[in-house]
Amino acid sequence: MFKKIRSDIQAVFENDPAARGWFEVVFTYSGLHAIWAHRIAHFFYKRSWFSVARFISQISRFMTGIEIHPGATIGNRLFIDHGMGVVIGETCEIGDDVVIYQGVTLGGTGKEKGKRHPTIGNNVVISSGAKVLGSFSVGDQCNIGANSVVLKEVPSNSTVVGIPGRIVKQDGRRVDRLSQQLPDPVIDSLRSMQQEIERLREEVRTLQDTRKSENSRDTINK
Repeated sequence: MFKKIRSDIQAVFENDPAARGWFEVVFTYSGLHAIWAHRIAHFFYKRSWFSVARFISQISRFMTGIEIHPGATIGNRLFIDHGMGVVIGETCEIGDDVVIYQGVTLGGTGKEKGKRHPTIGNNVVISSGAKVLGSFSVGDQCNIGANSVVLKEVPSNSTVVGIPGRIVKQDGRRVDRLSQQLPDPVIDSLRSMQQEIERLREEVRTLQDTRKSENSRDTINK
């Protein structure tokens, strides 16, 4: 237990250059308090003391502004920075050395049963306002951009941005937006417009050729 507490405090110093001393970190960092409260709530949740677990999580939510369901599984050295508005769902699984900023939601997309929240790998950074929704995995060493909405699985070593989320970098190399499998309604609309423009151009060419032919026949007849 003390080893985990020490590693949680060390994670703050590693990820927040504004951390000045252990006293400040222990007594003023709401993200740290939320994680510690969750560990207690999760202890009761695993032993089917669900009401006690939810009561502890609700007190933590009121005090810190961070809502972590007691059923969520959290790895070592999670760092929640400026965590107001963070929501972590019941079946969410978070790996080691993950960083989460304010306004992040790790949630579901409906009322389905069973696993309905994402699985986050190790060394993942989820930036402010990002929403990761659904039962899929985000691989190790990934970066989720601010305000992104991620709805599909993300392979390891990827950077995701946008609504809906799209991979812009993987394994250190930029990814061509047009070649991605993640849906992008803007790109789909542009493709449709391009196809329509090409069709109209072809019709105009055909009409112009027809008129030229008619004018040539009229000239010959005269």
